[in-house]
Amino acid sequence: MGIPEGKLRLRVLAEKDSLAIHQTALKILAETGMRILDRDTVGILIDRGCRVTDDGYVLFDEETIARALSSVPSAMVLYDRNGEIRIDTEDPVPRFGPGINCLNILDYQTGRHRLCRLSDVSKTARICEQLSHIDWVQSLGSPSDVSPEEEALATVRAMVAQTGKPIGFTGHDETEAARIWAYLAELAGSRQALAQKPFAMELTGPISPLKLAAETCKRLRYAAARHLPVAYYPGLFPGASGPMTLAGSLAQCAAEVLAGIVVHQIESPGAPLLTGSAVIPMNMRSGSLAYGSPQFPLACLAQVDYFTDIGIPTWSSAGSSDAHTVDAQAAAEAGRDMFCAALAGTAFIQGLGRLSAGKTGSLEMLILCDELAGTARRVAAGVPVNRDTLAFDVVERGAKSGSYLQDDHTLDHVRTESWTPSLFDQTDLDTWRESGSTEMRARIREKLRELLGE
Repeated sequence: MGIPEGKLRLRVLAEKDSLAIHQTALKILAETGMRILDRDTVGILIDRGCRVTDDGYVLFDEETIARALSSVPSAMVLYDRNGEIRIDTEDPVPRFGPGINCLNILDYQTGRHRLCRLSDVSKTARICEQLSHIDWVQSLGSPSDVSPEEEALATVRAMVAQTGKPIGFTGHDETEAARIWAYLAELAGSRQALAQKPFAMELTGPISPLKLAAETCKRLRYAAARHLPVAYYPGLFPGASGPMTLAGSLAQCAAEVLAGIVVHQIESPGAPLLTGSAVIPMNMRSGSLAYGSPQFPLACLAQVDYFTDIGIPTWSSAGSSDAHTVDAQAAAEAGRDMFCAALAGTAFIQGLGRLSAGKTGSLEMLILCDELAGTARRVAAGVPVNRDTLAFDVVERGAKSGSYLQDDHTLDHVRTESWTPSLFDQTDLDTWRESGSTEMRARIREKLRELLGE
């Protein structure tokens, strides 16, 4: 797929680098293999030519992998509940959504960290529905005030009650995932209607290093059999659950993804799937995760390059910070990663609104990330150069009149060429002082309360 006119595209891997990663992943699967903990899935793989080592690893041959890759659809499309396309991975416009699975919430009313509640999930979805640069919705947090058996379905119910945008969800096991899909099919009118215009996507993945749990196998096969969309991706910590080098971690992630794709596509060739990898660096002194490290956006960019090169729809992560509150560090780390992700060439960008290295969700951070998404989307649009934008006749008219303000060309292009902030201040110093000298976090809280009707 070529780069659309004017669209910027940032690569960190040359095609030869993607090929080297792919060849290493193939070698891992052919010589080391994957631990697959579901007997039925292992049996299916053996029937398709895979072998099992004495220590229980399933070995994959290159032909089986190539056949699975060739059947993955080239694009993933999600709809809103009105049946309109909201996200298409072949769309050059980057689309943004919040993160998922945060245990804590930074309470915007008290300024304190506390456990996530179901009401926080509802507020997240309600806010996302109104934010112009948030295109799909995830829960941000995992509610602690719902029983573990009901938490996943209750989370989905809370989201769809507040938004018509597409959602991402995860269940704790295949039983919960099946219940959620059944609920969503009821909303859609039937399973067939949901498969034809899906407004939800399930998130699942392997366990690094090189392990596919039984519930992951069953969830992949369940969704594939019904042609329901899945985001399948590893979460790997270099130096802990994968090699310390980014290239080595990317190769291991690639092997883990390829094995899952085989399981998914054997069940139903052509079932929709996208992937990525969460290669999350660690602070090797403290052992804590480090979303704010420069390695994180590098790994995100690299995985988009690799999976795009082998023809698999992909997503990227951004909008998170290691900071524990909404401060300069949070804005710097989230903004850097969102700009990188927007330039990576993927239409799916998730993870907005997270603090504490993914452990804390924040509605204030989500509001800030929505503003950052607007700027990143405008930069990613690049500079289209054509007869209309070169504006030869406009220059002639403007030179003679001394102004372009009233020209039809200005009016036609002002909204597409000029990004207008809703939070960032672009006034002069005197105007800022006269309006109360409010700082960014105060403006964020004001907008948040306005959206919530408080």
